[in-house]
Amino acid sequence: MMEQVTALNRTNSKRSGLKRLNPDQESSTRVRKGKDKLALGLVCFFSFVAMIPLFLILWDVVSKGYKNFNLRLFTEVTPSSMDALLARVNNEPIPGGILNGITGTLLIVGMAILFSVPLGLSIGIYLADNQDKRFAKVVSYLTDLLQGMPSIVIGIIAYAWVVKPLGSYSALAGSVALTIMMLPMIVRSTEETLKMLPVAYKEAGLALGSSYTNVVFKVLLPSGFGGIFTGILLAISRVMGETAPLMLTALGASVVNWHVLEPTSAIPLLIWDFYNDPNLVDLVWSSSLLLLIVIFLLNWIAKTVARKWKV
Repeated sequence: MMEQVTALNRTNSKRSGLKRLNPDQESSTRVRKGKDKLALGLVCFFSFVAMIPLFLILWDVVSKGYKNFNLRLFTEVTPSSMDALLARVNNEPIPGGILNGITGTLLIVGMAILFSVPLGLSIGIYLADNQDKRFAKVVSYLTDLLQGMPSIVIGIIAYAWVVKPLGSYSALAGSVALTIMMLPMIVRSTEETLKMLPVAYKEAGLALGSSYTNVVFKVLLPSGFGGIFTGILLAISRVMGETAPLMLTALGASVVNWHVLEPTSAIPLLIWDFYNDPNLVDLVWSSSLLLLIVIFLLNWIAKTVARKWKV
């Protein structure tokens, strides 16, 4: 019995000796932990500093934009400068709203979605299946180049392609400019999502006798719906606030216009017009608040879809 107790004590002493670190190792461990805490503190500090301008912008827009954020903002067209001046003199709310900008944004962005989504999906599918081919590499490079192109340059291109041949500014020209801006993000999201899918999905569909087209549209695209749809929503939220391309293509209008071949307004264009008119400058904040809310909702939906439909 005594021998067993002695052996057990020896074993425990050996284990405790293994756990005990020498002074150099303990010092090294303390240094590493100190560096980790310092790095974590710096990351948190600079993250907080980076968020300060964002919170200040949000507070400025909300505190100034809610004053004219009412039903008239959505149901009436933009007031004239004289009407706004009279309202300011009488200390009354500025009459009118941005209905013409809301309808114009819906029209232009809606057509851009119709143009960019089928084209972007097609290019993304091609790049995902033919990534080793030379033509696919050229297309991939051009996609990256297009993604970094300034929006004003895209506006000039749309002006030369659409406005000049048609002889007038139009919602169609604006939608072409936004289509060019949306394409790279849709292409990349489609390509990367399809690359993440297991190869067995495609092989199983083809082995069952389905055509390549059926496999793509009934197996691959539904399986990667989350990533693809998220990319589309992020592309929409990116172009919602673009002003420069629309200044060169859609131009703007003071009335509600649903004709695709006539000048059409949009919320970003109205914000620019309000900024240049001292009598209408108060509407800048309410219009910006509306645009901010729409973009926030689009990004929130994109995050929700991405979490729910993970590849």
